[in-house]
Amino acid sequence: MVDFHKRIMFSDEAHFWLKGYVNKQNCRIKSEANPQVYVETPLHPEKLTVWCALWGGGIIGPYFFKNYEGHNVTVNSDRYRSMITNFFIPELNSHDVQELWFQQGGATCYKARTTIDLLKDTFGDRLIHVLDL
Repeated sequence: MVDFHKRIMFSDEAHFWLKGYVNKQNCRIKSEANPQVYVETPLHPEKLTVWCALWGGGIIGPYFFKNYEGHNVTVNSDRYRSMITNFFIPELNSHDVQELWFQQGGATCYKARTTIDLLKDTFGDRLIHVLDL
């Protein structure tokens, strides 16, 4: 298939910590300052979770995960399915995506049977699963 790579829609979410918190797992800071200095940080700092999908034809999103009161929340299976039903599928309907393949990551919330069934209703056999290694 010519230009198959342009017909794959990739999706994922990212966390953006608010108030200057840095996830040390993803960022290393080197300094000549005293490495024994203790800086207190909250156990669970406030963060914003954002989802987006992109392919050769454009971008769908961003989608900000918030609860009914407007507070930032993380992704779980129910919230992910709600986003698919209320945001993603309506957005897909406004694009020419009949032959598009959909790839999602391997997060636990993506793997629920009801989530896979929902995506198969939209993409059929054109659903790509990324396995955790």
